[in-house]
Amino acid sequence: MFGGSFNPPHIGHALVAAWALWTDLVDEVWLVPVFEHAFEKGRHLAPFDRRVSWCEQLSADVDARVRVSTVESDLPTPSYTLHTLQALSTQHPDHMFRLIVGADVLEKIDEWHRWDDIRTEYSPIIVGRSGYPPVEGAPAFPQVSSTELRARLAQGLSLEGFVTSSVAKALRERSP
Repeated sequence: MFGGSFNPPHIGHALVAAWALWTDLVDEVWLVPVFEHAFEKGRHLAPFDRRVSWCEQLSADVDARVRVSTVESDLPTPSYTLHTLQALSTQHPDHMFRLIVGADVLEKIDEWHRWDDIRTEYSPIIVGRSGYPPVEGAPAFPQVSSTELRARLAQGLSLEGFVTSSVAKALRERSP
């Protein structure tokens, strides 16, 4: 499970999903857009359906083994990562879920709801991220932010190199 705001999804998300698949760390990557952000209540997010659509575009560009789940739309809000993982595990008992997170979350683990349970039950895959301490066994992926993308869109700047081609097309058609 690779959760996030995906507001919008960017090339960093695509690279992480592809890396997890291509290195055989996982059989599938499930992108799970947050329905309501647990850490940033009141944060402006594009409508959930639009973020789901962007994730589907990213999935189509990356690999057929990248799936998109809307599980958080059915859970009480805000949904904590542990609850999302538990719901996915209950709904799909034939799957064994792991959590994919960036190295940037390591400095915020104390804020996570029951991180020790997540670590014990869902064996997180920690992904390197430029600007943060290195993660053994993982390359540092580029520091790209959705905030930066929204600013580029608002200024009419190119998204080339920041998003996959299908996401770029969808964003041009309807900015976040």
